[in-house]
Amino acid sequence: DARVSGTSNYDDIVGADVVIVTAGVPRKPGMSRDDLLGINLKIIRSVGAQIKAKAPNAFVIVVSNPLDAMVYEMKKVTGFPRSRVVGMAGALDSARFSCFLAEAIGVSVQDVDSLVLGGHGDTMVPCLSYTTVRGTPVGRLLAKDKLDAIVQRTRDGGGEIVKLMGTSAYYAPAAGAITMAEAYLRDQKRVIACAAYLEGEYGYKDLYMGVPVRIGREGVEKVIDIELSDAEKQMLDKSAAAVRELIEASAKL
Repeated sequence: DARVSGTSNYDDIVGADVVIVTAGVPRKPGMSRDDLLGINLKIIRSVGAQIKAKAPNAFVIVVSNPLDAMVYEMKKVTGFPRSRVVGMAGALDSARFSCFLAEAIGVSVQDVDSLVLGGHGDTMVPCLSYTTVRGTPVGRLLAKDKLDAIVQRTRDGGGEIVKLMGTSAYYAPAAGAITMAEAYLRDQKRVIACAAYLEGEYGYKDLYMGVPVRIGREGVEKVIDIELSDAEKQMLDKSAAAVRELIEASAKL
């Protein structure tokens, strides 16, 4: 029984509990998320200033690409604490990873638990050590070459959809954002992978990156620091470096 209305007036978000930011230019075939940096950065700065003025107590979920740089800029512009500014990344990437695995194994996607860390781009890190089918590690169910192919398809998932549709995905990103908003509004204490601001967790500071967090009425209530294999940590380091490079590039614009 939801009531949906459209508006182009920022006054209509006054006092909002949650603001989901999708503003920006979508990807086109042949484009990477990073190609959107310059134009979407200006849009996020404008939107962020309005959110700060009109909805200063809101929980902000950023979806715009390139995600890790856009959510970093949103926190910077609003001045909100890290608990109230997050990026919708890991939930989407993990959903795609689970879908591809379920298809390959021949099981319901509901029985697949997966985790994708890192930047929301080509360097994302699907964590096989935390991916199971009803408790059974996927490494016991699929050969390494098939797993490697699925990992790569997950990294390329957004681009695959852009090629098929001619524009960015919207259904799965919307579902991921709503899951995060519901966890906040209903104080569900859900553990969800999303782009969170790190202050030393995983060995990184002052950047947003996909990690598992607990979301409840206080927003991001806890960043869950899990143990990674040496190979996963090396991939996460590479992903963090790519995110850092993107943030540094945005600072010059």
